Amino acid sequence: MTDEHAREFELPDGYELSADPARVDAGRVHHWLSTDAYWALGRTRATHDSAMVGSLNFGVYETASGAQVAYARVVTDRATFALLCDVYVDRSVRGKGIGTALVAGVRDHLAPFALRRVLLVTADAHGVYEKFGFTALQNPEKWMVLGAQ
Repeated sequence: MTDEHAREFELPDGYELSADPARVDAGRVHHWLSTDAYWALGRTRATHDSAMVGSLNFGVYETASGAQVAYARVVTDRATFALLCDVYVDRSVRGKGIGTALVAGVRDHLAPFALRRVLLVTADAHGVYEKFGFTALQNPEKWMVLGAQ
């Protein structure tokens, strides 16, 4: 990726990305997901907290106030596989490129692991993820699921 292309995915001034789980405002993230994210509506706080413990957690924060404005989580073995999930940007800052920069930061954080595949399940925002090489499954007939679809 060229330096110019990399700049396309930088956070706007006044925001910073962190993978420090201690910075995550778990209550705020739970509220976002359980009340406004179609895939997590009604998720309990206990389930949310448990999911965070077993995952890599990423946040975008306002530099001045430290307030969290976006979140993403990755379930991974750090060797072969990862699942990107719970990507959420607060409605008040959508349209500023924060979500795109968040996904770029997650991708860059995972790069040293040389994972064979990173999966994502989403009903929207396909264009954002395609910028990073995500594509539809080439052979969906090989994939199976146990549980809710």
